[in-house]
Amino acid sequence: MAPNLDRRRALLVLDKIDEILAWENTKEQERDVRFVELGQYLCEVRAGQYWRLENLKSFDEFLEKRFPESRRKAYYLMAIHENLTKIPKQRLREIGWRKAAEMVKVARHEGEQFDCAPWVHKAKELPREEFKREVERHLTGKESEPWEMIYFKVYKSQLPVIEQALETAGLMLGSDKSRGYILEMICADFLAGANLEAGDPDALVISLQRLFDLLPPPKQKEFIERAHI
Repeated sequence: MAPNLDRRRALLVLDKIDEILAWENTKEQERDVRFVELGQYLCEVRAGQYWRLENLKSFDEFLEKRFPESRRKAYYLMAIHENLTKIPKQRLREIGWRKAAEMVKVARHEGEQFDCAPWVHKAKELPREEFKREVERHLTGKESEPWEMIYFKVYKSQLPVIEQALETAGLMLGSDKSRGYILEMICADFLAGANLEAGDPDALVISLQRLFDLLPPPKQKEFIERAHI
């Protein structure tokens, strides 16, 4: 059952969201500063179903309207608001939303045992990519692989398709996966299909191996049994 719609509060919150998003567009170099309150307002919109005030069908439709390039950032901001409640808002502003989004992974993993103080210190001291690797080491117990940045140009008309593919695959693989990992799985799936018939058997084996590694251990065991390996 839909909650009673507080029209006055809903209008106020929706105006605040639009104000912050417009402010971000004009002051791009300082866009991290208001992400804390934006995440809080977005959570309130979802809980109170304020999107009904605009005759929208769902909260996702509301996000698509406000975040046309990608809804991923909106969900990150909401996760920060919901999972990092022990950290003062001013500290979160100093950290920035990207590092805070990484910290959410640790908070979810450790639950009530999450000790935020050392992670806040690490987030303030370490560069973003190094902090990201520190989170990965903590969660997996392994050193992250060597990595490199890949740059290539895409046209604005291509972005919606690319973002939708990454977002859809991310929902399937889990929000804790990096975009690089998600892109690799999309490519592996494509290569497996392309080489299934009369293709390069070596490429097919590599692609299937990566897709197999994606499966959780129980599913890997089930796959082996069904394949009679």
